[in-house]
Amino acid sequence: MSAGAKLELLGLIEGAVKDGWSHTRACALLRLADVRAHRWRQRLRVTGSLEDRDPGGGAVHGILDWEEQAILDLIATWGEVDRSHRKLAHRGSRLGVVFVSPSTVLRVALEHQVALPGDPFRPRPVMPALPQIPWERNRIWMWDATHLTRCKRVAYAIVDIVTRYWIGYLLSSEQTTTQAQLLFARALEDQDLLDADGLPPSVEDDELPVLIAWSDNGSEMTALDTRKFMALMAITQHHGRPGTPTDQAHIESFFSHLKGDWPHLTSITDPAVLDAELARIRRDYNTVRLHASIGYVTPDDEHHGRGPQIRRARAAGMRRARARRIADNRKAKT
Repeated sequence: MSAGAKLELLGLIEGAVKDGWSHTRACALLRLADVRAHRWRQRLRVTGSLEDRDPGGGAVHGILDWEEQAILDLIATWGEVDRSHRKLAHRGSRLGVVFVSPSTVLRVALEHQVALPGDPFRPRPVMPALPQIPWERNRIWMWDATHLTRCKRVAYAIVDIVTRYWIGYLLSSEQTTTQAQLLFARALEDQDLLDADGLPPSVEDDELPVLIAWSDNGSEMTALDTRKFMALMAITQHHGRPGTPTDQAHIESFFSHLKGDWPHLTSITDPAVLDAELARIRRDYNTVRLHASIGYVTPDDEHHGRGPQIRRARAAGMRRARARRIADNRKAKT
């Protein structure tokens, strides 16, 4: 509190006392301890000022001079290796040179204007442009693999980004181009995208790709044999940026929900049982589980065109229910 504010408070108290108030009552009204007001008057008579003095001194746990010099030597010796004040603090304790917190290392570096190298700047690669394609089912498929270590198997899966429909899966003990080709061959057949002769769909007249296969940069996904197979099936491949799993967020989220909603999958050890469970769960995922990203309908509803009708029916039902509640509540009050 400033000296001026203290003088104002003492003046108010003296004025109240002159008007017949007790000193204790005046201090209580101002929420000031009675003894503190007396101490302020004593200080004012002795020193002639109510300014608070500088507390002076320093923190009793402050670092010593030799520790400060040890930190500077540590930065000079290990700065290019550790590159951050956090690692340097632990390096000092590892070497038995100085035991300080990371914030102390940073403070000493700033006081002496010593720049730490820091992590090297690594610009994020530019996201490849997604080919222009209509936003409809069976146009953009995202695929990836997840490991089920207890069963020593890898589960591949394809998900339609537009409808979130689980197109298909493949359980295998290997990750090669053979699995990728078999996965897509089954998926194309399941979605009736092959003609009677088993040939891929023809390229459209506007030269837009018939189907986009979106994935990361796994070895089996970027292999030459996989690229040839995709080209033969009139499928355009689209890869996310290396080291950027968020570019494949849809399929990463899918596997997260798969293992989170059905945690027993990670404990199955029999491949035949795991395959049967994946088939059952795929049916439940597509036809029973409501998906938030497509308006709380099932992927099967959205994939087969029933989603918009279901959402419209819910909106209409909400309006009717609101009108009915208003009418019933008005009747109850009359």
